[in-house]
Amino acid sequence: MNAVRADPYEFEFDPATSALLIIDMQRDFVDPGGFGEALGNDVSHLRKAIAPTKRVLDAARRAGMLVIHTREGHRPDLADLPRNKKLRGRLKSGIGDAGPMGRILVRGERGHGIIDELAPIPGEPVVDKPGKGAFHATDLDAMLKNRVISQLIVCGVTTEVCVHTTVREANDRGYDCLVLEDCTGSYFPEFQAVGIKMIKAQGGIFGWVSDSARFLEALAGAKGTARA
Repeated sequence: MNAVRADPYEFEFDPATSALLIIDMQRDFVDPGGFGEALGNDVSHLRKAIAPTKRVLDAARRAGMLVIHTREGHRPDLADLPRNKKLRGRLKSGIGDAGPMGRILVRGERGHGIIDELAPIPGEPVVDKPGKGAFHATDLDAMLKNRVISQLIVCGVTTEVCVHTTVREANDRGYDCLVLEDCTGSYFPEFQAVGIKMIKAQGGIFGWVSDSARFLEALAGAKGTARA
């Protein structure tokens, strides 16, 4: 096994049984002029995660690791949108309404798409999820089990919402998660700090935390080859 320097202790992994999971790096959340910014958020906090995530993505591809991307969004007919999610926040323009990059969080709209810097390439699965967690109402668990994946290297946004929910879901399903702190982000710096602390608290109650540099160092020296 290969080891990444991490908190609360080393994270041992095998590239052949690990997957890079990149959560919701979508234009509506990350790009200037998107839905996130329209709500008054400072997207620069999320954009800091793009460059380190791109380095990890490139390295994972070179190593032949499984790469999976997720997108939060709903069917164009909104049949999978719960009423309480639609109404929450009392927004003037919410999910399904016209937004700065098309209908907000609707599949197929420009804002729903993954940013160009981290765009999937052929062969990389994209999981379209209607909720915060990547396992809820999706086939992610089946994908991972079919590839005999037991460990997830997690990047994406936002840390306290979709990243946390996915890591908690993964933990309950028996997957070990390594969250790369500089490859995640929140609109609220205080949420980012606390969210990261919660993952690694109590001996790693939900998983391990490291950063892109330490993961890349371990991957570069990894023994064995991941499956294509």
